[in-house]
Amino acid sequence: MVIIINALFSFWQEYEAEKAAEALKNILPVMVKVIRASKEVLIPAADVVHGDVIILEEGDTVPADARILESHNLRVDASALTGESKPVRKVSHPVREADNYIDTENILFAGTQVTSGTGRAAVFATGRDTEFSRIAALTQEVREEPSPLQRQISLAARIIGALAVAMGVILFLVNLYIVRLPLETAFIFAIGLMVANVPEGLLPSVTLSLAASARKMARENALVKRLSSVETLGSTTIICTDKTGTLTRGEMTVRKIWIPHKVIEVTGSGYRPEGQFLFRGEPVSHRDMAELKLLMRAATFCNDSALIHEEGEWSVLGDSTEGALLVAAEKLGFDAEAELEAMPRITELPFDSRRKSMTSIHEKSGKRVAYVKGAPKKIIGLSERISVDGRVRALHEDEKERIIGIHDEMASKGLRVLAFAYRELPEDLEVRDPGEVERDLILVGMAAMYDPPREGVKEAVEHCKTAGIRIIMITGDYGLTAEAIAREIGIVEGECRIIKGKELDKLKDTELRGILARERNLIFARAVPEHKMRIASVLEDSDEIVAMTGDGVNDAPALRKADIGVAMGSGTDVAKEAADIVLADDNFASIVTAVREGRTVYENIRKFITYIFSHETAEIVPFIMMVLFSIPLPITIMQILAIDLGTDTLPALALGRSPPESDVMKLPPRPPSERLLNREVILRGYLFTGTIEAALIMAAYFLVLYSGGWLPGQELSASDPLYMRATTAVFAGIVMAQLGNLLSSQTLRSSALEVGLLRNRWIPAGMVFAISVMLLVIYLPPLQPIFGTSPPGIREWFILIFFTPIVFLTDEMRKFIQRRLA
Repeated sequence: MVIIINALFSFWQEYEAEKAAEALKNILPVMVKVIRASKEVLIPAADVVHGDVIILEEGDTVPADARILESHNLRVDASALTGESKPVRKVSHPVREADNYIDTENILFAGTQVTSGTGRAAVFATGRDTEFSRIAALTQEVREEPSPLQRQISLAARIIGALAVAMGVILFLVNLYIVRLPLETAFIFAIGLMVANVPEGLLPSVTLSLAASARKMARENALVKRLSSVETLGSTTIICTDKTGTLTRGEMTVRKIWIPHKVIEVTGSGYRPEGQFLFRGEPVSHRDMAELKLLMRAATFCNDSALIHEEGEWSVLGDSTEGALLVAAEKLGFDAEAELEAMPRITELPFDSRRKSMTSIHEKSGKRVAYVKGAPKKIIGLSERISVDGRVRALHEDEKERIIGIHDEMASKGLRVLAFAYRELPEDLEVRDPGEVERDLILVGMAAMYDPPREGVKEAVEHCKTAGIRIIMITGDYGLTAEAIAREIGIVEGECRIIKGKELDKLKDTELRGILARERNLIFARAVPEHKMRIASVLEDSDEIVAMTGDGVNDAPALRKADIGVAMGSGTDVAKEAADIVLADDNFASIVTAVREGRTVYENIRKFITYIFSHETAEIVPFIMMVLFSIPLPITIMQILAIDLGTDTLPALALGRSPPESDVMKLPPRPPSERLLNREVILRGYLFTGTIEAALIMAAYFLVLYSGGWLPGQELSASDPLYMRATTAVFAGIVMAQLGNLLSSQTLRSSALEVGLLRNRWIPAGMVFAISVMLLVIYLPPLQPIFGTSPPGIREWFILIFFTPIVFLTDEMRKFIQRRLA
């Protein structure tokens, strides 16, 4: 049974580990349309080769990396690679090199999907050479390291095995050469001692305890994919987390509008378009303020999202930031559809991370106007003029600095800020080059949006701090905005260091390791998924146990690299397959709940290991007594197996379901080097409780023998009724003593009496099971010859029953003294 459970457990782990690569394969198309011999033909995607011209239309999945030759309003969903759901425009003309290769506007990548338009592209990379396969290769190359629990159980197994073999060999030699037992008898006794040393029920108890905890975590919205990761969470020292959607709701709301010399408050929250625009407490309209109308026009024109109203619920289709701008326009009563009809869009220059801006070009009465939105510092820097009270004038450098100061002040309050500008384009200007379009702009204003923290996140962060777990925010957002949210929920206090992605790229690993070790308040801003993997690697090299969140395909290698990969339920399938745990609700608080469960699992494993090891001493001492004092062996090998694989199994599993102790999240993370078989487990299990149990059962053994007329030196055969009654008393004595041990082992530090003896509903079931198996072995006639049992008398039972309270009360006294000395 033990071998079968272990094999199934290992197979399940390997199966889950390989599904990440399968998820990547499933994204790619089966058939694709290409031009061969000047004809359009449909071929299997696997047959696409370098130089093929592929034809794409709405709904197609790109089969290979390709350079775009023709583009007709072509947009693709690149979320499979980037995690960003907003479709991006693709063009055929030459473009400047992007900071992030995946953002290149004239390149299509395998695995992305055409959402609108048509196009043709020349294939330059297929199969393993594609960017998509590069990520898949990284995901497979990052091998899963054994979890701390796996390492500790492996170490414990080696120690126990070595100890069992050593003791067996010593007993064999002593029996053979000193006691002068026959070779066969000496060998059987040695095997018996080795069996007594090995906790046969340990592996199934650990496996089933982890599985039970995984089911419990699933009810808390944390879906466990790798069982050993349940315990690893409990030893987590650092959580690296995203901001948007994990710490925050991912639901933007416009809170402030800045136009020259005016700050307008916007009321209401969420995507329901209910609220007002207030200037000095009084409602305002876009009809009264020219710049407000211009800003709303730019905000709705530079927008590819949609506000959806279905069954009384409001939601956003597309980017949450753009959705917030549409909601603000609705609150203001700005008719975006009428404006767009009057000034239809000609083309656009989509947002990319290098430019940090987006431009939408519109035409009215034969004139082209470019409306621009983007990062305030970028837009303000590109602006040469500003619109004030309906008139355009020059924008001076000192005024730019003041406006940037206003931006920084809003960002420092946790607001995400976008700036808006416009420009009338010359008739002869080509609109392909963003650098030529986005210059000499007329600044209109800024919109500040707020993405509130999720409910329960602040408390979860506080729990992490109390538990000694450090939180590092890794976000693509602006540094001051990230810092403000981090301060609001308690991640940072005092001075905070913000490292931007470009600064991180310049740091050597040794420098980064030093910063991570020194800086307690640290945020990585403007970061990309590749940075996550590097940070995880450096932290793990410093012996930290790292939990990493992510949702995009590019996050998959980092999720596999981290000790615990945590994917968002709303993330890509590839990220979810690469992760160890999936948060169904995307909520950071669920991670903390999982950490609590992980710590509880580890403590529960310690509880049942201590419980199991306690009877090991009681099973070993009889062999030692036999050798030292030449007495009949007080317990048979079959009786030992009946305890190890019978009476103790369900009680051990019951301990694995124990609720967390009240101080479980007040203790620091256990060091990765801490052994499962540490001094406390050995002292309490083998020496303290084990010695008490051994003393009790040996007293019962001699009591039965002496009351039956046995004298020292007298030999008893295995079938002698007196001998069978005496060994049965030892067998039953261990079971009864273990019942007291079971009740006390429900807590490691607290008093079991104070927390409640029956707060774990599995404990009574475990006790009933143990007693039932014991009585069957003792009283069922077919089993008596197999286990060598004979029913004890009423007097013996009266004595054996007291073993339960004796063991329980002595261990409660030990914990009481331990608490007083702490």
